[in-house]
Amino acid sequence: MSIHFSSRLLSSRSAGFSGHCAQARLSSGLGASWPRVAMRSAYGGPLGAGIREVTINQNLLAPLRLDADPCLQRVLQEEREQIKTLNNKFASFIDKVRQQNKLLETKWALLQEQKSAKSSRLPDIFEAQIASLRGQLEELQVDGGRLEAELRSMQDVVEDFKNKYEDEINRRTAAENEFVVPKKDVDAAYVSKVELEAKVVALMTELQSQIADTSVVLSMDNSRSLDLDGVIAEVKAQYEEMVKCSRAEAETKFEILQVQTGKHGDDLRNTRNEIAEMNRAIQRLQAEIDAIKNQRTKLEAAIAEAEERGELALKDARAKQEELEAALQRTKQDMAWQLREYQELMSVKLALDLEIATYHKLLEGEESRLAGDGVGAVNISVVNSTGGSGNGSGGAIGLSFGGTMGSNALSFSSSVGPGPLKAYSIWTTSTSRKSSYN
Repeated sequence: MSIHFSSRLLSSRSAGFSGHCAQARLSSGLGASWPRVAMRSAYGGPLGAGIREVTINQNLLAPLRLDADPCLQRVLQEEREQIKTLNNKFASFIDKVRQQNKLLETKWALLQEQKSAKSSRLPDIFEAQIASLRGQLEELQVDGGRLEAELRSMQDVVEDFKNKYEDEINRRTAAENEFVVPKKDVDAAYVSKVELEAKVVALMTELQSQIADTSVVLSMDNSRSLDLDGVIAEVKAQYEEMVKCSRAEAETKFEILQVQTGKHGDDLRNTRNEIAEMNRAIQRLQAEIDAIKNQRTKLEAAIAEAEERGELALKDARAKQEELEAALQRTKQDMAWQLREYQELMSVKLALDLEIATYHKLLEGEESRLAGDGVGAVNISVVNSTGGSGNGSGGAIGLSFGGTMGSNALSFSSSVGPGPLKAYSIWTTSTSRKSSYN
């Protein structure tokens, strides 16, 4: 027979203990070795064949160590600190929210005052702005008309210069055509001059040959004498004179044409420069006109936008004014209703004060009477009867006294405004003690 203690017992015990306390940790302190106790027989040898060895786990007999987990304690402490920090933050946040609410209420009150002050000035401000913009638009219209007149005058001047330029071009063309004819004449004169010079050279050669022949003849016949050198010199002088005259005439005409051409060229350059300046002025004026037109368009758009904004602002101001008037009317109605309620409450208070004073007097008188006569009981009854409600308020108190043999009675009624009607009665008897209150 053997006894075994398995680890299930330990685990089950640990689980049960952990279920009772979540903050405790079970450490059994089990070792690595499992010592065993061997039991032998009294004869010095092992037990008999019918008796088996008994093995006991000594660690199971050791006391359990129950310690709190420091990690868990630290986590709980951190959670507590976090909760405290969050509570402090929440409290400070609530304070900030309250401060912001007060600040916003103050700002709202200031804005309401400013809006009520500015709502009456909005139309005047927009009217002044619209008037200034209209004045600027009128000035721009006047400037636009003036610039258009200047543009038309400049266009007329440009047309005149264009016509002058065309006339100069035509004159230059005519001068060039006129220059071609003298040039042709000069070329023809030069060609004729060259031809004449060639002829002169040929004639000189021929004359020299003839002179040579003549000299031979003269040597033979001394009776004849011809002055060929004079004739040749005379002919040569005539031809040279003709060439000089033709050259001088051609050079004169050429110089005249050059002067006219230079003059026409200067006039043409001046005209071109003036036309270029006019074109630049036209472009500049056109750019200014375009800029003024754009500015005028922008101002018209700004005026339209300002008028639209002014209308929207006026509509908004009127709507807010209507809302404020409605709120004021509601406030007046609420104040009137509260005033009526206050009057009703004051009437009720007055009636109740009268009732309390009456009660006090009655009780004092009754106590004094009871103290003298020895009355046994006091019966107080209150009868309530509800009635219709109305806007008015009023109060009424009625009292009645009566007495009989051995008993006394007192009754009174109270009616206040639209509230219920109350009736009170007090009666005493000397034989029994009875009290009722309804």
